[in-house]
Amino acid sequence: MSVRRGRLDSSLFHMLVLVCALCQVLFVGLVTGQTAQLSVDASSQSGQTIPDKMFGIFFEELNHAGAGGLWAELVSNRGFEAGGINTPSNIDPWLIIGDESNIIVETDRSSCFASNPIALRMEILCGATGTNACPSGGVGIYNPGYWGMNIEKTKVYKVSMYIRSSDSVDLAVSLTSSDGLQNLATHTITAEKGDFAGWTKVEFDLQSSERNTNSRLQLTTTKNGIIWFDQISVMPSDTYMGHGFRKDLATMLANLKPRFLKFPGGNYVMGSYLLNAFRWSETIGPWEERPGHFNDVWNYWTDDGLGFFEFLQLAEDLDACPVWVINDGASLNEQIPSATIAAFVKDVVDGIEFARGDPETTWGSVRAAMGHPEPFPLYYISVGNQECSKPYYKEKYVKFYSAIKASYLDIKIISSCDISSISAVNPADLYDVHVYTSSGDMFSKTRMFDSTPRSGPKAFVSEYAVTGNDAGRGTLVAALAEAAFLIGLERNSDVVEMASCAPLFVNDNDRGFSPDAIVFNSWQHYGCPNYWMLHFFKDSSGATLHPLTIQVSNYDQLAASALTWQNSNDGNTYLKIKVVNFGNNAVNLNIAVAGLENGIQEFGSIKTVLTSGWLRDENSFQQPDKVVPAASPITNAGEQMGVIVDPYSLTSFDLLLDTNTNKYPLLESSFHSSM
Repeated sequence: MSVRRGRLDSSLFHMLVLVCALCQVLFVGLVTGQTAQLSVDASSQSGQTIPDKMFGIFFEELNHAGAGGLWAELVSNRGFEAGGINTPSNIDPWLIIGDESNIIVETDRSSCFASNPIALRMEILCGATGTNACPSGGVGIYNPGYWGMNIEKTKVYKVSMYIRSSDSVDLAVSLTSSDGLQNLATHTITAEKGDFAGWTKVEFDLQSSERNTNSRLQLTTTKNGIIWFDQISVMPSDTYMGHGFRKDLATMLANLKPRFLKFPGGNYVMGSYLLNAFRWSETIGPWEERPGHFNDVWNYWTDDGLGFFEFLQLAEDLDACPVWVINDGASLNEQIPSATIAAFVKDVVDGIEFARGDPETTWGSVRAAMGHPEPFPLYYISVGNQECSKPYYKEKYVKFYSAIKASYLDIKIISSCDISSISAVNPADLYDVHVYTSSGDMFSKTRMFDSTPRSGPKAFVSEYAVTGNDAGRGTLVAALAEAAFLIGLERNSDVVEMASCAPLFVNDNDRGFSPDAIVFNSWQHYGCPNYWMLHFFKDSSGATLHPLTIQVSNYDQLAASALTWQNSNDGNTYLKIKVVNFGNNAVNLNIAVAGLENGIQEFGSIKTVLTSGWLRDENSFQQPDKVVPAASPITNAGEQMGVIVDPYSLTSFDLLLDTNTNKYPLLESSFHSSM
């Protein structure tokens, strides 16, 4: 039987190889018979300015995007609050070193912080010597972080914790391998009896002697007695801009040049129940005094180290405009009626004062005390999340709108209702649009806003994504469909003001929603094809859009846009022509540009292509660059030029205009290497 099965497997294997080879030939379109004409009117009088905040990013706390992700805190459940207010409670993911004959741990309500009263009580039953001596290395507790801590050689980690004990203390605080056998760094805390009789904050640095991507923090002792712990933190010393964000992940965001940051989420803001909704005022101030809350929509605890202040700070660090999604008194399963919504309205106005108020104001002084006396430029408020159909929403919305405008007339307010529900009695500056659909339907939505009335509030497409079978965990075809959709938004940027994809991040250990733009674990990261697709649009905000036409017979798989943009690094000006080919035919594209005040330089133009060998190709930790943009010089750049557009591809032709003297600007920092 085994020999026969082997022969069958071999035959099937060769058949599969033949089929795959044939599919590959069909995919890459070796037979190229499709011809198209693309004409651009690049005259200044025909151009329209794309809104300067057109393309940004939307952060939601799901998939452990922040806790265990962008927020660089390495300790999970740092304050022991995740198990709930009833004690003793679960201290997951903390575990003991030793066994119940040597150590007893439990939570109690002895913390010095009223807002998060739970602390950990550790009772050591063994001693340093004698018949009841502790095991070699001691006993204690350890924390594995979020699926392992990434500890890098020579890097410094800032450790802080609160300790209380009526006994003398001899405690080793170590970074070790996941099994505790490899010691990476250790600091010893010693104190005489009575020194820690009251809660005492202890801070120190640990510098690792080795690298280990699956490490843990452990606290061990061989001394008999009782010690209480609370708010144990380990933070890398070199976070992005020094503000607590994981550097590699924040850099990926910065490389998109986002013009706005919408936060802190949609469903996350609401909570399944209001008990667990995001409350901005409980996420500010010293980190150890924040109560944290259970993210009951996505089913994990967050200590809210990444809070309202940090989101505003991140927006500033990214040079992006903050867009705050507020809780309007509704969760997924309950809501506050309009008659009793006043406290929620006041809370939002207070939040705006925290962001924008002078240091002399009540809430502005709190922000100033956190180290940011200058106001944050908060000019966008999104009221609720997909709630227009809920009872009371429209009544409550008007109350939020009126109260905010009464104090901050310059703030733009975004409604959850679509344009058909907005009127003089239910006004809005923008209306929120969410688009989740298949790749084929997303490609067709390049015309979604073509018939939208050209007056009235503008659309904010704050969430869009290809979902379904062909989306996978981030496929090429999904990215191309989304690119065509964004080209449609560019073309309709007179009625669409802002757009951002969703979701932004996913920790590979907690995929609550797929696909996502950026995938990471404790020590690795990569961009999905749709992340790299966004780089083709990072120069669109504030650029000049030019009308174009495409003439092609019996082939409706092309989407294109043309715009003029200026490179802020070198001052050079480019005419960018983007083309999505969503079909399996290569296209011989004849490009004609008319109306240019200055010609196109012979050298210095760049062609950038995003494509791959198969429609559902994805990036991964093993192949992070499988689907990424590839740049090359254009050798025939001119106002009349013939090019080939690959099947299933996104191509950008950045044509250097004569107004500049640098002949090789983009080649000096290639598209991909600069990312």
